[in-house]
Amino acid sequence: MSIRRHRGEALFAASLLITLMLAVSAASAQTPGAASEPAPAVTSDGLPPGHPSINEINTPDEAADDLSDAVDPRSLPHDLSPIGMFMGADHVVKAVIGALALASVMTWAIFLTKTLELAGVRRRALALGRRIAHARSLAEAEDEIGRRRDVGARIVRAAAEEVELSHGLSHEGIKERVVSRFDRIEAGAGRDMARGTAVLASVGSLSPFVGLFGTVWGIMNSFIGISQANTTNLAIVAPGIAEALFATGVGLVAAIPAVLFYNVFARMIAGNKAAIADVSAETLRLLSRDLDRSALRGPSRLAAAAE
Repeated sequence: MSIRRHRGEALFAASLLITLMLAVSAASAQTPGAASEPAPAVTSDGLPPGHPSINEINTPDEAADDLSDAVDPRSLPHDLSPIGMFMGADHVVKAVIGALALASVMTWAIFLTKTLELAGVRRRALALGRRIAHARSLAEAEDEIGRRRDVGARIVRAAAEEVELSHGLSHEGIKERVVSRFDRIEAGAGRDMARGTAVLASVGSLSPFVGLFGTVWGIMNSFIGISQANTTNLAIVAPGIAEALFATGVGLVAAIPAVLFYNVFARMIAGNKAAIADVSAETLRLLSRDLDRSALRGPSRLAAAAE
């Protein structure tokens, strides 16, 4: 009995010693003040305190508003009308826009003057052609023109002058010389009618490229402004880009009417040349009749004198 009792006491003492040793080792492992911190509290959204909630996160529009608020409105131009963009543009862009505006004014001035001029030439040529068609001789056609100075009148006078200067010469030679005069008169009339249309051709072909030059220059200055401002906010460089694109717009405004008017004048000049050619043809027919009549009168007079 004593041996069993001593064994029980030894086991109890051993278990107690082991428990004390475990307690001491656990106490020595913890430093003072290093007690475990309590778990962080969370909000109802599952986010830690102080973190913005889902409803408080800015939308893209609000972010854009915050970015735009960072730009000083006083540094941006308020007048983006055509005149305002012109006044706020670079000197080179201003020169380009001014040149294109002047070209546009010239285009419309040429259109108005040439329209009246070409319409008058066609009206007079058609009217004279109808009168000559009803005439029976070149002298009667010369009476019809009176004191007129237009192209048709010069054609009739040239035929009458050549007949007078070629009195007694071959009829074939007279016709050749008259046709030569007609050709030169028609060529001069064509040059007069085409005067000014070369400006329209130049404006129509060069204005888009001149406007593009102004646009490239303005956009280049805008990108330089971006690098100097150290910002990518388009609100700062948008006015410069708008002014640059305005130069291209002015170029197209000058070029489109110029090309259109040039094509219209080309058709009108071609029609006027045809009307003048009709006057020449009618005058040449009258001359041919007069020469044939004079040729018939000559042999009859000779026969009468021989009898």
